[in-house]
Amino acid sequence: MTCIQLENISKHFPDGNNQMRPVLNDINLTIGQHEFAVIKGPSGSGKTTLLNILGTLITPDEGHYFLNNRNVFEKGTDFAEIRNKQIGFVFQDHRLLPQYTVQENILLPLLAFSNRINEADLDWARELMSLTGIPAIANQYPHAISGGEAGRTAVCRALIRKPLLLLADEPTGQLDSENAHKILQLLRTINQELKTTIVMVTHAETTLRGVHQQITLKDGIIQ
Repeated sequence: MTCIQLENISKHFPDGNNQMRPVLNDINLTIGQHEFAVIKGPSGSGKTTLLNILGTLITPDEGHYFLNNRNVFEKGTDFAEIRNKQIGFVFQDHRLLPQYTVQENILLPLLAFSNRINEADLDWARELMSLTGIPAIANQYPHAISGGEAGRTAVCRALIRKPLLLLADEPTGQLDSENAHKILQLLRTINQELKTTIVMVTHAETTLRGVHQQITLKDGIIQ
């Protein structure tokens, strides 16, 4: 079964000289359900632009994007609904809100659709914290936890709505090598145990073990 199907995706941005600069050029890509795919490439290769298209944060100039066999960019699509219900995001800087505890940060996405958290929501948050090894810090605030713990909290928050797809943008970029390795192990565990499809962007050139696809972008083209 296919989770992501990209057909002839292209994207251009203004270059400041009244010209349009190609960032993605005729991208064709298939990622199966429950796969873990890594998009690699140097800065400026188009990785983040591609991830933003997958997350419906920007639209392509040309091409088609099918998510779970749905044509995402067809007329009338509610992008906010797709993002909120089917896609989880993990960012490099984690974006935890300092006024809330770890558990509260994890539960925040649910409040976009309800003004209360029920017991089932709490149970799922606790299950995610247990899976990621952070139940002991549930009541601590972001300033009191480590970078690795913040990364794990961000992963839990991205999974709280049980998304079809998890997008991770350089999730290890600000971590030391030990914590970066732990986050990669965690993502592999999420993929294997929760069967969540994962697409991760990284500038690392090394080959990563335990993933299904490693896609290299250079100058907006899949190599």
